[in-house]
Amino acid sequence: MAGDTLFDRVAIIGIGLIGSSLARALRAEGLARHVAVFDASAEARATTEDLAIVDSVHDTLAGAATDADLVVLAVPPGAFAAIGAELAPMLKPGAIVTDVGSTKRSVIDALSPILPDGVTLVPGHPIAGTEHSGPAAGFAELFRDRFCILTPVPGSDRAAVDKVAGMWRRIGSDVELMEADHHDRVLAITSHLPHLIAYTIVATAADLEDQLGASAKARAGEDDVVTTAEVIRYSASGFRDFTRIAASDPVMWRDVFLNNKDAVLEMLGRFTADLTALQRAIRWEDGDELERVFTRTRDIRRGVIEAGQAGRFIYTENGDSGDEEPES
Repeated sequence: MAGDTLFDRVAIIGIGLIGSSLARALRAEGLARHVAVFDASAEARATTEDLAIVDSVHDTLAGAATDADLVVLAVPPGAFAAIGAELAPMLKPGAIVTDVGSTKRSVIDALSPILPDGVTLVPGHPIAGTEHSGPAAGFAELFRDRFCILTPVPGSDRAAVDKVAGMWRRIGSDVELMEADHHDRVLAITSHLPHLIAYTIVATAADLEDQLGASAKARAGEDDVVTTAEVIRYSASGFRDFTRIAASDPVMWRDVFLNNKDAVLEMLGRFTADLTALQRAIRWEDGDELERVFTRTRDIRRGVIEAGQAGRFIYTENGDSGDEEPES
């Protein structure tokens, strides 16, 4: 054990990459006397037991959460309301409920009305991940030197917020407090829109053979066909990065887009306008405009590196990235 405990019992609901990494980190740092897990998947529960990364694995929500000081929801955002409704009656006074999701307003709207008096909600978002998923993919160092954003609601118990912040700091994260709606707008541009673009580019590449094949056949020019095999075989580094991002958990990302719809649509509208401007610059061979945009974006990348956010892993969000390639 690395230090003083913060919690007697922590219940982690959902044991994928983030949940299993948190469980490992809690035990590595000695932050909980007992870490309990519930997951709806029998396979995930069995894997967790085999890994021996927690103190107990349960096949019911009540088995894990009863008497817990801290309950961590590590499930897709769309499941929060149903789980919260089941969870609320079993929470003891003084308990803290937090989460690890990428949207925060939806968490507050789903859970605040149903949690009992004496229970504090501290929404959280550790900005960390790999492209791998499942309990076996986790590792205690995942959150080290990464930001964790907390979005407590006005009037939240300050001691509870400080306790959750202390947990994340003890496992290596830099903690920031932020208003929930602002968080959702920031993440819409830094995470959600990039994922949407990655999904779209990879889907477009996957459809090229059918789309261009039909066009080529109509012109009797089979050499025009771009095959899916060629797309895979000749993938450049940029496309490989997109495929890594597009390998993210489809259920989680479905829920992210539906639960942060307004902010994502706003950022998507801005991106569409900028993309149209670039399309126009290419069409009219406006090299000066292209160079201006590319120079500005290169400066942003340098700022990311200088801020220490290039990191040891390419961040793609809660279960969605891979080892970072060296900077050239």
